[in-house]
Formats: sequence, C-alpha cells, structure tokens
Amino acid sequence: MRIPLFQVDAFTRRVFGGNPAAVCPLEVWLPTETMQKIAAENNLSETVFFVRSGDSYEIRWFSPLAELDLAGHPTLAAAYVIAHMLEPGTQSIRFESHLSGSLYAAIKDDVICLDFPARPPQKGTVPAALFECMSARPTEVLLGRDAFAVFERASDVRKLTVDERLLTTVDLQGLIATAPGEEPFDFVSRYFAPRIGIAEDPVTGSAHATLTPYWAERLNRKVLRAYQASRRGGELLCELQGERVLISGSCALFLQGEIVADL
Repeated sequence: MRIPLFQVDAFTRRVFGGNPAAVCPLEVWLPTETMQKIAAENNLSETVFFVRSGDSYEIRWFSPLAELDLAGHPTLAAAYVIAHMLEPGTQSIRFESHLSGSLYAAIKDDVICLDFPARPPQKGTVPAALFECMSARPTEVLLGRDAFAVFERASDVRKLTVDERLLTTVDLQGLIATAPGEEPFDFVSRYFAPRIGIAEDPVTGSAHATLTPYWAERLNRKVLRAYQASRRGGELLCELQGERVLISGSCALFLQGEIVADL
C-alpha cells in the first residue's frame, strides 16, 4: 500500500512559517494503531487522515502520542490539499469528525476559512501545579479542554517559559497562554501540550475556538486578528458567529510524496 503524503505549512503564506502538518488522504481507514504510528514517525504536531464519504470527508487527527478531538491547522492543511491537489477548484468542503461533529472549510483564492464549534473557557478549580509550571503568574485562569491563562501584556506571553514535566501532571490536554495584542493584532497566544507530545505548538487553530469567544466578549468585537507568538509565528483572522467560530488563514506546500513502508 502506498499512501500519499503532503507536508503543508498552515496559517502562513510562506514555507518555514506557520505550523507544519502532515496530510494523508486515504481510500479506506487504516487501523488506529497504524495511524498513530505514522503520526509518531512524522513527528510533527499533528498528522491528519481523511477518507471520502459521499459528499463529505471523514477526518481524524493524531499528535505523536494521541488521537485528538479537534485540530485546526491540520484541518486547514487538509482543505488546502483537497482544493489545490485532489479536487482543484473546490470551494466548499464538509468534514465529519467523530469527536467534534461537522466542520466546514470555505476556499476563496489563497484563503481558507474554517467553521468550528465555539468552546468558551469556563471558571473552575485550577490545579496548583498549573501555577507552578509557569514562569510568570497570570491575571486569570479559566478551564476547558485546555488551561486558559490570561496575562496582562503580550510581552508576558512572549517571554513565558513552561516546565514541561510539571505540565504533564495536570489533567488537561494543554495550556493556552494569551494576552491583549499589539497593533495590528487584537490578541496574542502561545500553546503548550507536552502531555500529547507537543512541547509548544507553532500555531493552534483549535485553541482559537476557545480564544475567540473569550476575546470577542472582552473586547466587545466579533471579528478579531490574532497572532500566535511562537518561534515560527502565525496569523489568524477569527470571527465569532453565535456558537461557531470562523478561523481563516493561508497555507504553503512544503513537501509531496508517498509513504511506502509495508503497513
């Protein structure tokens, strides 16, 4: 069996920016264990697999250590591969995920707009280890799939260091660190998830399903420009639409080939 493999830099217009994702279109599903091994071998933040099903695509995402319930940048990359390599000219794509329902992608020129469920953070009991693992103390911490730490300034987020070992003891997928942005951005963020094999994710689309409702309420604005302040960096345009979030960005193709191992 030969499996097409694309590596796409997502949320950027140039290679070596944004967040690289491995994209594997399949004719039929592989065993979960095999897909997990492929993701570990690729050793990127995420590898995305999808299978055509009628007029939509079933989709699944894997980090090097675990299957994920939702992932943004590999979905953006998958939509890019479909619209530019597999079905050129496609302008609308529906993905079906077992863990997050229906997801949508609209393609216009070099911009892809993802339609995801909004996941606003909530108040809750914050594990003490979470504070201990951060080099600076946030002004507020909320909870969801991830811990959501709010800082006063963008510089606080940029300078933040995280104790990966301690963070893996916290029973949450990862840590979103965020603060008000600097022109031209409304807010900045970083994302750490060593528990699933991602020390720091360069650009995290799914985190913006949580970031967008928070900042939309705080800034009283539905359309927001976001910057993920990782070493590679990434720009996102986000819009809150009720219980959904629109997350837009571009992609750049870095690699195209095949997996040829006997699976």
